[in-house]
Amino acid sequence: MQISEKLSDDFKAALKAGDRNKVSILRMVKASVKNREIEKGSSLDDEEIYAVLRSFVKKAHEAIEQFSKAGRTELADKEKQELEVLQSYLPQQLGADEIKRIIREAVAESGAAGPKDVGKVMKAVMAKTKGQADGKLVSSLVKEMLESKI
Repeated sequence: MQISEKLSDDFKAALKAGDRNKVSILRMVKASVKNREIEKGSSLDDEEIYAVLRSFVKKAHEAIEQFSKAGRTELADKEKQELEVLQSYLPQQLGADEIKRIIREAVAESGAAGPKDVGKVMKAVMAKTKGQADGKLVSSLVKEMLESKI
């Protein structure tokens, strides 16, 4: 089943079940997908829909961080619930060990020698992980590994 069909089916099920929170989140995602389709002039494929979902996940992480700093735990909790729903539609994220293995391969392939080669390695790693790894985590692991090579 394509992700667009799954979003639509889950939206209908949430409407019938009266799950206002999930309905709200899925309505927001579907609207954003529709806007992207209008901009593009054709329907989005699964990877493009995953990009929309990842942008919402990124915003939710940032909101959680900001609300937590401001002491607004009720709003942070609401964002965490939203994040759970959004992440359920994304492919399974890779673990740190798997990311490190991919980074080692990318370092070997690119011939990276130190911190100045972070960009080369990041480009290769992000291409291999295709949205299955958080960019901040990958960046910190790449920097850590390249700095230890000095």
